[in-house]
Amino acid sequence: MSDSAQRAADHRPYFFLSYAHTPRYGAGGPDPDMWVERLFRDLCGHVMAMTDLPAGAPAGFMDREIRSGEGWSERLGEVLASCRVFVPLFSPRYFASEMCGKEWYAFAQRAIYHHAKSNRPAEAIVPALWVPMPPEQLPGPAERLQFNHRAFGDRYVTDGLYGLIKLRIFAEEYEAAVYELAKRIVSVADTIRLAPGSPVEFRQAPSAFGRPSVGPRPMHVTVAAPTSHDLPPGRSADYYGKQSQDWNPYHPDSARPLAYVAQDLVRSLNYQPTVSSFDHEPLPAAGQPPTRPEILLIDRWALENEERRRKLAAFDAHPHPWVSVVVPWNRDDPDSRGAEAELIEKLERTMPHQMSHGRAACQAAAKGVYSMEAFGHLLPQVAEAAAQEYLRHAEVFPPAPPGGGSHSERPRLRGPMAGYSTTHYVPNMRDIAPDAEDTDDSQS
Repeated sequence: MSDSAQRAADHRPYFFLSYAHTPRYGAGGPDPDMWVERLFRDLCGHVMAMTDLPAGAPAGFMDREIRSGEGWSERLGEVLASCRVFVPLFSPRYFASEMCGKEWYAFAQRAIYHHAKSNRPAEAIVPALWVPMPPEQLPGPAERLQFNHRAFGDRYVTDGLYGLIKLRIFAEEYEAAVYELAKRIVSVADTIRLAPGSPVEFRQAPSAFGRPSVGPRPMHVTVAAPTSHDLPPGRSADYYGKQSQDWNPYHPDSARPLAYVAQDLVRSLNYQPTVSSFDHEPLPAAGQPPTRPEILLIDRWALENEERRRKLAAFDAHPHPWVSVVVPWNRDDPDSRGAEAELIEKLERTMPHQMSHGRAACQAAAKGVYSMEAFGHLLPQVAEAAAQEYLRHAEVFPPAPPGGGSHSERPRLRGPMAGYSTTHYVPNMRDIAPDAEDTDDSQS
């Protein structure tokens, strides 16, 4: 099919309008979301005029009708997996909404997969100011967007679309801003051409805005893998590079090293991730409290190196429940398929504790993750498990009382993870100590 024919046959919605529902003020008051619906209709009209979408094809999507009906989560997941551009309406209420955070996360995964498969970034989020937001109040995923709001007009920046749509004296500024927003949506959609993805299990999806915290939330990604210079005899070099971090187990489906895909996925959950090689990380001393939660990516081929195998065994000799192990494994790789049974047995013998303990998602991740999509589905769960176990085991200390008096504040976490405040990050003890069937009690 030619490029023009493909475009003609593509009737997916150009945009998904993501907004926070405003509660009705007073009994019988007007519907506050009627203004968002007007914006949606105006955007759709412009998009239809700027494109060759046929009559009946959806120019955009908003969830006004379906959120309270049956099957709404499946419907949202389907549209977020197929729409071309994501348009979040920024407001304080938006970033306080878990539902909006789930919508953002579901769309962001498609952009990360696009980047992984093509090695080309896909910036397909076009934000709009419903209410002006100071940059310091934006969560990480929104703050990192490179977007010039002033291109839509100075009055738009100072009052937002809500101010422009409500006040008749700003009618021209409103029309200009909406027209420019529609142009940007169409331009991004036609330039990026983000491919459809698999729907996210919406009810289980995390929020891209994370949990409320008082500071940054680091998460470290460590890679235990060979480099192209120390491969086992007969192992193909197609999956490796100069550093362990260059390991790309899902080649050729993915064009990017997995560590950096993991970094993007963790960052999309409002963590601040870092990446390093297991070979270059010192082993923590036994009984030493953790300084950060961690995700350890292990290539089973790494155990063919005796020195690395001994270091992994030494790591496993002492429980580190704040470290979640993930074992990516590509069964389409002929070398791995032929040696799978032998390498599984070697890893289980080397790291019996990590292979058999932890929550269900962590155990599944340690058994083998066979595709990029499965990796993306499991990673938020293992990252959350690592963060919660960090909270259980991190060192706490009481703040120094003013004037030498008695302690009046609650204990706080020490070190770079102070952003995981027990006051702000954890709403109840259930988050710190989950149900028994999901927790490895022997690690406490």
